[in-house]
Amino acid sequence: MNLRTLKDTPPWDWPEGTGKMLLDFLRDDRTSEPDLLFAAELAGDLTVINEELVEALLSILRRGDRPERVRGKAAISLGPILEHADTQGFEDADDLPITERAFHRLQESLRKLYRDANVREEVRRRILEASVRAPQDWHEDAIRAAYSSGDEVWRLTAVFCMRFVRGFEEQILEALDTENPDIHYEAVVAAGNWGLDAAWPQVAALVSSKKTDKPLLLAAIEAIASIRPREAVRMLDDLADSHDEDIAAAAEEAMARAEGPSGEDDDDDDCPY
Repeated sequence: MNLRTLKDTPPWDWPEGTGKMLLDFLRDDRTSEPDLLFAAELAGDLTVINEELVEALLSILRRGDRPERVRGKAAISLGPILEHADTQGFEDADDLPITERAFHRLQESLRKLYRDANVREEVRRRILEASVRAPQDWHEDAIRAAYSSGDEVWRLTAVFCMRFVRGFEEQILEALDTENPDIHYEAVVAAGNWGLDAAWPQVAALVSSKKTDKPLLLAAIEAIASIRPREAVRMLDDLADSHDEDIAAAAEEAMARAEGPSGEDDDDDDCPY
């Protein structure tokens, strides 16, 4: 089995032994940087991740002699299992690829690495972005510090993190007015994730405008369905007939979510809009 053959193969079609192969690449000091990057990326997929791969990714993350982008990729690849375990809980532990003890150990390892002044800033940013997928008490202060740092790259990380951690409505609204397109995008996603009603005018305007770039439009389509479901259904009807398959699919999915399980609009008289 060749590492590169996995590139265009869906994870559910990966052959048996893929996890072991990825583990071997991650543990081998002779692995080239491109292959190490690719192996680290694939190792975070929930179809293969296990405690051995978690430890291998952490080992790369801890190594100061590894390139920053490799360490950063290792950090990001730990995000999905953190979110999955945090969301699912451990009542049915047999269905999870890591134990509760390993989960908490991973959280603590990331916290310590983030607070280690010897770790490069790029790596620390990726650690924060990964670790917030299972929020802890320390994240709020870390996000506030990143957002107020005056550094645009750190502000981007902060706004990304705001989609996972509560309490940043004011900052999300502020970020919606930024001229930085990356921060703007993350603010739209965060506003939708929390159903932030005050963000409706800006996000709805993105959906209505024909000048909105496609990636931002897709994010805005998803967001309005969470912010004001009833109004979103009315706005998205035309987009569901778009000649662009991605836009049409996003609009249809958002409409289905907005209409709820019954497939009908909620006409509750108590709805404020």
